[in-house]
Parts: sequence; structure tokens; C-alpha cells
Amino acid sequence: MPVPADYLERVYAGVLGKIIGVYLGRPFEGWTYDRIMSELGEIWYYVHERRGVPLIVADDDISGTFTFLLALPDYGTTHNLSPEHIGQTWLNYIIENRTILWWGGLGRSTEHTAFLRLKHGIAAPRSGSAALNGQVVAEQIGAQIFIDGWAMVAPGDPELAVDLARRAASVSHDGEAIYGAQVIAAMESMAFIEPDLHTLIDTAIRFIPCDSVIYRLIADMREWRARFADWRMTREQIVARYGYDRYGGNCHIVPNHALILLGLLYGDDDFQKSLMITATAGWDTDCNAGNVGCLLGIKNGLAGIDAGPDWRGPIADRMYLPTADGGRAVTDAAREACKIVNIGRALAGEMPFVPKNGARFHFELPGSVQGFVVDASGGTGGILRIEHAPGHSVCGSRSLALHYRHLAPGCAVRAATATFLLPEALQMPGYTMLASPALYPGQLLEARVCADETNPAAVECCLYLMVYSAGDTLVPAHSAGVQLAAGTDHVFAWRVPDTGGQPIALIGVELRGRGHGTVYLDYLTWEGGPEATFGKPAGGGVMWQHAWVNGMDEWSPGNDETYRLIQNEGTGLLIQGSREWRDYRVSATLTPHMAEACGLGARVQGMQRYYALLLARAADGAGVVRLVRVLDGVTILAEAPFPWGYNQRYELALHVVGYDLCGDVCTLDGVSATVAARDDRLEGGGIALVLTEGSAGASDVRVSSGPIR
Repeated sequence: MPVPADYLERVYAGVLGKIIGVYLGRPFEGWTYDRIMSELGEIWYYVHERRGVPLIVADDDISGTFTFLLALPDYGTTHNLSPEHIGQTWLNYIIENRTILWWGGLGRSTEHTAFLRLKHGIAAPRSGSAALNGQVVAEQIGAQIFIDGWAMVAPGDPELAVDLARRAASVSHDGEAIYGAQVIAAMESMAFIEPDLHTLIDTAIRFIPCDSVIYRLIADMREWRARFADWRMTREQIVARYGYDRYGGNCHIVPNHALILLGLLYGDDDFQKSLMITATAGWDTDCNAGNVGCLLGIKNGLAGIDAGPDWRGPIADRMYLPTADGGRAVTDAAREACKIVNIGRALAGEMPFVPKNGARFHFELPGSVQGFVVDASGGTGGILRIEHAPGHSVCGSRSLALHYRHLAPGCAVRAATATFLLPEALQMPGYTMLASPALYPGQLLEARVCADETNPAAVECCLYLMVYSAGDTLVPAHSAGVQLAAGTDHVFAWRVPDTGGQPIALIGVELRGRGHGTVYLDYLTWEGGPEATFGKPAGGGVMWQHAWVNGMDEWSPGNDETYRLIQNEGTGLLIQGSREWRDYRVSATLTPHMAEACGLGARVQGMQRYYALLLARAADGAGVVRLVRVLDGVTILAEAPFPWGYNQRYELALHVVGYDLCGDVCTLDGVSATVAARDDRLEGGGIALVLTEGSAGASDVRVSSGPIR
């Protein structure tokens, strides 16, 4: 089916609705209705401040929803995507015991159980089957909470949405869990083209067995809605007939599916009221509110979200997606919406949406600020307000307005968006937050700014970075400034300077001058590969360590080696960089202390998608240097004899340019070997230190751009 004309805005509203619902319900996840009413009352708005927790958090509902969907682009965006492909996507992006999932243990956490099945070679859909894991484990809530993305890539096509939902859900779930996920997927898909809630429900139930519990539950909910005017009375019916005492396990889908319908049926098509009912009703509050928010976001668009209180302002589009693809971990709702839309457009055979020539921050989605907030580090004396604005763009229709006032000599106002973890993210409760920076030294920053025609005086404008330094404090680095007179514009082109191994936390715009006025940020983006050395910074601190996504059993800084690595079983990766990196050279000094293999990874897209140059062993035990592609298994692309041993240092370098791959290894006394190959399967990704079963040291890790040798 062709995508709807308003597809982009509806998806953006769906993404916003999802994260608003999750952020709303997360501070009291798992509470009963009675406890919520006793301690918080009805949940009409965010309660994070009352609970003393942050609003923007990492959460499995968000991470899983927007990560497992990557199976489509990773496997060719085809309608033939299989459950096995989606299972492989789990193994690639999940880091065991650290990212995405609730790691509650075998037989207790459904997703952890499925992951262990996949890890030990049991492919989907058997990995999530009731026959293998038991009915109670297989029918928990996870399939439903991860399902929204599969609906959003199938706008107005419930058959496709339901089929994708079945394949995705079967990786970890079975039975009623799949039916509940299919109902949500069908309703969300139809919501792109159908405004009536009961028509959405009628469409959805066509796809599930009429003798299923979910089917019967939906019929009961509609009957209770007709009988009881007060949602609280229907909630009591749910507790009596479908409560946790009847549907056991850690978090069963049936009771929580009922609470999603409760909010929808009694919410009067109002975003705030529907979320209030579902969240106040208790149980899995963030999951249920997330599904309700996504569905209503799709159905009623941004206008439905904006009709109530300011849901969007405190969030400012901000999202965390901690996975093995660390460069994507710090992201925003507009960016993720565009990715979903382009998957959906590809499935429909349509060209991708590429706003402002592919700029990372483009502000083309209505009301989007893409994580930009006021940075108070500019000092005192000036006031800044950020607002999404129409116009003031040379290649789009919208921009970001920076309204400043009370600007005076000696002070500055700043607006910035995060490119890496800020210090408070390390104290975030709950899920582990792993990330790599999105921006690195050597990359070319570009941004266009313009001054409003009515500004009474010129204002000085520059780009700036906030970079970690000694003691993990943030210090600014500035581009050259420019004086913007009223009605003039400027395009910055700034090569990111060397940071001495410290990660870049923020990128933004700084204004200096007098008085008041407005400057518009049309777009901000960067391109090219990095020129960076990754080591222990002279100023110390620990944030440089957090810039590595840890897919190793253990790693720590050493005294004589920057990186001491340990992998007890299988292959571990210590990853840095982003999917946008294409052509570059990565090099390092490696010392295998005891290892089956060790080396360097390039174009790393997760735990099981990368190229690697390895010191390894042939079948007869002889040392070899090996160039491999890891993608649904290991493929040896090239190999050469190389007699390496333990506790000796080796210089390794891996070049990736286009389809050409070349690896060099040499000893300190000049013994060397080269392996080369051509391969077209992986187009971009970060770097990694790679270790198979053993321990090794590494130092002098560097990435640079340049021609292949």
C-alpha cells in the first residue's frame, strides 16, 4: 500500500506518544492501583520529581521497540523477514546482562530465557515457544511492549503489521502474548487511516482466534464499557476476572492488555485522560501507557498530544537506546521517527525521506527540537528561550529559533544537544546505560544560522562543544565566531579539534552581544571519518572509559597497557564509534596473554556484524593472521601464516575503503604479514577490540582517514 500523505507526522506522534507514556509510568512501575491512589493520586502528568527520579531514562520498552525493528534494514527491508532473522538481531544488538532486557534469569524473565535459547543455538521461533519454555513464561508482556515499531512500518496495512508482529513476538513469546501483540499492531496500523476506535478493535480481533483469552477479554471489556460509566468499576471487573492472581508469572500480558483497553475505551479519545486511566490503574504502568500513547499518537497526531498539558517540552525529543550499536544510544524522537518512516517507505517501494540533504539535526518535524535545551553553563545575565519555528531555512520549511534577551557584555547564552552521556546519566536508576559518542575529532561540522530581520543589533554567534576534562568536568571548545547583523546568515564549517582522548558530550550554538533578538538554527550536521586516538587522557577521569561499549566479560585500564581485556567464553568486543563511519584505518598495539584469537574490528554494527583482523590459529594449531566477516556466522575472507605467541606485542592495522579491506600485522622487530579481500556486505560502523576466550592487552588505539595501502 502507498504510505499516507501524513505518514511522517503520524509516526513522529507515535514515537512521542510511546516515550511520553513510558516516561509517565516508569517512576511507579509495578505499583498497585491502591498504592498509586494512596501515594500519588490520579496520574494526570509526570510525577518523576515527586519520586526523586529523572524523567529521561533508559527503558526496555523503548530500547527493544526501536532496536529489534533494525532487523528489517539489516536484512534488506524485505517482506520475507523471518523470525530467525529477528532472533539474530537480538544477538547482535543485545549485550548479555547489560543492555535492553530485564535480566531476571532463566524461567523468570521471558526475554532473558529467549536470549539464552538463541545464544545456545535454538533459533526463533522455537526460542520463544511454550513447548520449550512453558506457557506461563511464554505468555508474559514483552511481545506487546516491543510491538509498536512493526505497526508503524505498515501504515494502513494491518495484515502486514499483524504478520510482522507474529514473527517478532515469536522470538521470545507464544500463545496469548502473540495474540495481544497482534491486536496492538493491527490497531496501530489501522490508526493511520481510521479514526474510529471501535473500528480499530473490530479490525484487530479478526486476526486472533475467537477462542483465545485475549479475544474473550476484549469482548468483556466492551461489554463492561457499555454497562459501567465509571472506569474504576470496570477496573474492578478486570481484577476479579483477569487479575495477577489468575494470570501468573512476573508480568503476564492478559491483565495488562486489559488496562490498555481500559484507557482507550474510557479515555474519550483524549490523550491525557487515556494515559491517566491506564497509568493510574497500576501494574505494568510504563509498558501499558507506552502502548496507549503510541496508538493515540498515531491516531490523533501531534494535535492530540498538544491538546492537553505540555507533554513535549520537558522531554525535548530526548531518548536513550543503549545497545551494542553505541553511537545511536543518545538519540531523539525525530531522528528515530525518520528511520521508521524510511523503513516503511522502503517496504512500500517508495524513496526515503532525506530532510535538508540528510542533516542530523534538521527540525523539519512539527515542533521538534531534537534534544536542544538551554545550556546554563554560558554564565549569568542573559536569558534564552528555544522554540521550533516555521521558515528561515534554505532547503527546508522549519528551523530552531533561539530567542535571547538581557544579553550583556561578559555573558553568553547557549543552546545545545547531547552527543554522549552527561554525568547524571551514569547515576540513572534501572537499566544499564552504555553509549559511544556520536561526534569525534576530525569530523567536519556544518551548520547554518541566520539572524531575524527585526533584531535591533548584531549578535556574535559561534558553535561550541562541551568536552570532558580532568575530573570529568565539562569545558567548552569554540569555533571562530561571526557577527550576524539583522537579516544575515552564515554557514559554519568547523573541523572538530583534537580532544586529547576525552569524549565530546554536547554540541551547540553560543550567542554573545547586547540586548535581545532571535537567531535561527537551520540545520546542524557532521560528516567524514574521525582522526582520533583512544587512550587514557592526560587529565584522567573515567568518562573516556564509558565511551567504550563494553561487550567484554571484563576490561579495565592497565598500568603498562591502556586496555586489559578478559573474555571467559566466546568472543567479546569493546566497541566505539558510530554506524555512519565508512572509510578509515584503525590501528592498535595488541599483546595476547592467553587467547584463542584477538585483534581489531572495523565497520562494527554490533556483537555479530563486523569485519575483523585477527591473530588466530589454523586447524593444525599454527599461528595465522586472518581477515574475517562476522555476519550470521564467521566467514574467512583471507588468511596468511604468522607465527604469533603469548606476551609479545604486535602492531595491527585494518583499512576499510569501499569494498576493499586490507589488514597488516607486524612484530616489533619487523616480521610482518598482509591480508586483503573485497566484500560488500557491511557498509559502515565503528571499531572494536576483539577477543576470543582469554586475556589480552591493547594500547595506542587510533582511527584515521586515508587511502588503503
